[in-house]
Amino acid sequence: MDKLQKEALQVTKEIVVKFIETGRVSPQNITEIFPAVYDVVLGTLGGEAASDASAADDGN
Repeated sequence: MDKLQKEALQVTKEIVVKFIETGRVSPQNITEIFPAVYDVVLGTLGGEAASDASAADDGN
């Protein structure tokens, strides 16, 4: 696991814990939520989301 993946994992854990604390996620559906949040965080940290957003802006 490289540094970026470890960072994404830590951020994902913090986000999911906050969602559980606020009642938006329950421990029963964590297996569905955690991978989805991780993918978004990893994509954002890797710059994937930023390049997708700029490509969408160029089309307008």
